[in-house]
Amino acid sequence: MLDERKRQILDFIIQDYVDTAVPVGSRTITRKYNVGVSPATIRNEMSDLEALGYLEQPHVSAGRVPSVKAYRLYVDDLIAGGAESFPRDEEARDCFSRFLVQQEDAAQSAAQALCERTRMTSLVMMPSQPGMRIATLQLVPMPRGAALLVMVTDSGMVRDTVLHVSSRLDPDALYAISRSMTEAFSGQSVQTVQRMLAAYASQGGAEQRVLDGVRTLADQMARQASEDTVFVDGAHNILNFPEYADVQKARAFLSVMESRKRLLDLIREDSSFITVRIGDELSLPEISDCSLITVRFGVGDYHGLLGVIGPARMPYRQTIRTLTTISRSMTELFSAQQA
Repeated sequence: MLDERKRQILDFIIQDYVDTAVPVGSRTITRKYNVGVSPATIRNEMSDLEALGYLEQPHVSAGRVPSVKAYRLYVDDLIAGGAESFPRDEEARDCFSRFLVQQEDAAQSAAQALCERTRMTSLVMMPSQPGMRIATLQLVPMPRGAALLVMVTDSGMVRDTVLHVSSRLDPDALYAISRSMTEAFSGQSVQTVQRMLAAYASQGGAEQRVLDGVRTLADQMARQASEDTVFVDGAHNILNFPEYADVQKARAFLSVMESRKRLLDLIREDSSFITVRIGDELSLPEISDCSLITVRFGVGDYHGLLGVIGPARMPYRQTIRTLTTISRSMTELFSAQQA
């Protein structure tokens, strides 16, 4: 066990190294933080922390950097209080809402918001949804004889496509078709809708180009619902960190981010609400200098994962705060859609 002074000095070293990526010396701690002891005392404490495995010295006469053991101790303290110990990140929530309006796709919006807010690589895992059902279908008029077909499921998945429709279908006619299709298909599974389309066509409920559009979107959703999927945003952000100035190291990281199967295998293991894995805990040598934080979201039996991956010196407190905020927003979104 570390005494209070050693823990405080270790926290200051972690904070400074996260901010600067520069090894931290005793003079830095004395100058920047109010520890209340002499530089010599701090040097002695840092030597003890190094002997205990919490600090490492990259080269002789350099300052110290936190070890994986130090980050593990720091993170375990952070998450000991659970999600409620992290106040809502209002900027992250606003960022998610902005992307949601623009993209109308919760998973992609969450990935984009996490990427923008953390400046690291974001991951969003959506589980397979064999029971996914259609919530609404809508035809939105567009110029020059076109219409936007939007299909929304009960889990919040949104797909759309632009159709060329008959010039006789004015906005009122498109609205009537939208209402008719929603009445016919709402609450039905995607697979059932695929089977129902032929019968619906024989009733003259919509012209063939509209039905072909519905069939295309239903096929896309059925394929996505049959397996877990992962969205990645901001993989290139790793290049902004000095730890990845080495081309081979950066290339190895990017190769993992391009392999959806490896990413799914990696994050499926995370069953706790908040999970933090550091360094070798990730079990992938290409990203052994990274940390991965994941937070669950969802309602009932439906649970997905939000994640951020970056250098081991990432700002853990703020990153977890951002993740838990967007997790709450995602859960609220799905709860409202299922109500």
